[in-house]
Amino acid sequence: MRSIQIDIFVVIKTLFSDDKSEPIHFYEYGPKDIATIFFYMLIAIILHAVIQEYVLDKINRRLHLSKTKHSKFNESGQLAFFYLFSFAWGASILTAEEFMTNPTLLWKDYPHSHMFFQVKFFYVCQIAYWLHALPELYFQKIRKEDIPRQLYYICLYIAHISGAYVLNLQRLGLILLVPHYLVELIFHASRLFYFSDENKQKGFTLWALLFVMARLLTLTLSVLTFGFGLARVENPGFSIADGNFNVLTVRISCLAAICLTQAWMMWKFINFQLKKWREHIQNQIPKKKITYTKSKSTKKEPNRANFVNGAVKLEDGASPRTRKSKAL
Repeated sequence: MRSIQIDIFVVIKTLFSDDKSEPIHFYEYGPKDIATIFFYMLIAIILHAVIQEYVLDKINRRLHLSKTKHSKFNESGQLAFFYLFSFAWGASILTAEEFMTNPTLLWKDYPHSHMFFQVKFFYVCQIAYWLHALPELYFQKIRKEDIPRQLYYICLYIAHISGAYVLNLQRLGLILLVPHYLVELIFHASRLFYFSDENKQKGFTLWALLFVMARLLTLTLSVLTFGFGLARVENPGFSIADGNFNVLTVRISCLAAICLTQAWMMWKFINFQLKKWREHIQNQIPKKKITYTKSKSTKKEPNRANFVNGAVKLEDGASPRTRKSKAL
């Protein structure tokens, strides 16, 4: 009787269980991704033109910005839209995954050659967007002075995101991109508010604090992953077929690239803050000089008013008495 009861219980459990869910599909990268990236790069160019024409140009007409501010406003507007969308998308992927709360999953069971659809699509769109930024330098008629600066960060984004995608470091790349995009979103949003009203500068203070914290987080997770996690993994070795790049030279190269990039970003950040501090001091010095010269001029004006054409003139309008010359 007990065996019959147990069999009935198992049948009822299988009928009402959720084992009928759809199978989970995993994806890998391959040469066909080149065509996919090119397709989404064209879509990014179209979306770029739509945002520029129907959103940014209308705001520019109301603000009446100069040519330099006009180009910077367009740059910050485009990047603010992209960073907002990418941050929301990346944060939703991180909340669905478990490696956000458990850092050991960043290197456990490496190589992570099998990806979920959302992770693969996220990386494809990221690479496509930053590749589309290269022809946009010509389409948007960027000034020659701004082209080297924009080329630097565009190439850095392409190199780091593509490296994380090809080397099967998607988890580490995703967890580093999300806070970085949040910091950049705050900077460009503060920049847009500053162009509309120069008194709105509080957002730059928040950006400065989060910028330093994001650099420390990037360095900490990178050293933890490449220096300790992947070095102690059970299956070290180099295999392109299996997607395993866990070799000492690759780990050192990746860690050096990340550290050099963070050092370069901190150097640019310090120079930016020093430049703003010097401009703030220079704006205060002329005001003191102007007030000092005005005070001097007001003191000397009454004395100058008493001399007209070389002759002394009294305040009441009377002329001074002339002395008579004595005869010899």
